[in-house]
Amino acid sequence: MKNLLWILAGLAALALGVGSMALVWPMTRQTLDGKMATWVLGRAAGVASYVLLLLLVITGLVLSHPWARHLRMPAPRIRLTIHATLSVFTLVFVALHLVVLALDPWAKVGLLGALLPMASEYRPVAVSLGVLALWAGIITGVTARFAGRFAARYWWPIHKVAAALLLLVWAHSVFAGSDVTALTTFYIATGLFVLALAVTRYTARTPADLVDSLTGSLDSDTPTPVASRSSR
Repeated sequence: MKNLLWILAGLAALALGVGSMALVWPMTRQTLDGKMATWVLGRAAGVASYVLLLLLVITGLVLSHPWARHLRMPAPRIRLTIHATLSVFTLVFVALHLVVLALDPWAKVGLLGALLPMASEYRPVAVSLGVLALWAGIITGVTARFAGRFAARYWWPIHKVAAALLLLVWAHSVFAGSDVTALTTFYIATGLFVLALAVTRYTARTPADLVDSLTGSLDSDTPTPVASRSSR
């Protein structure tokens, strides 16, 4: 059953990635009058990566959201499988995006530009945002992979970097590849949606918050030994 869930989630993530590339391809290709297909492929893979990362962050916020306890479908196990599968295929399409643009001489990114900040000839600041997001994503993914072996106080704060990671990718997408009006609108709309979801997630009180609040109030009401002796 577990393997079946992974297969179904993987097929769905792959379909989302390929579908995103199929939608972006004609838009970007039209702006270049049908030229530079390799560069267009890299752009399409980048948008697919953004879509998958967007869904990855959304599922992560939903998994940890206090309101999630009211959701009956899908089951928590399925949600976690979808989240983990999205992380794998996000990495796949990011790798495709990097390799294609790094090898494309017209893109003027280069191998160093794809891996190191401020090493790209093409819009170095915007590309550097994507590079920083890449390394932040690798750190987040590696720590999440060993989540069961590390104490939560080590991996969980790092895992929360995913929200800032999406912000970096969003800025990279807007400033490095928003020459198509439809893409700009898409980035703005999705960015506002995730921002609103994140606000509801981090401002809502979780059961753990309530326990800490009650524990703190009980501690404040408990008299200290010195105060107890002085009152006698």
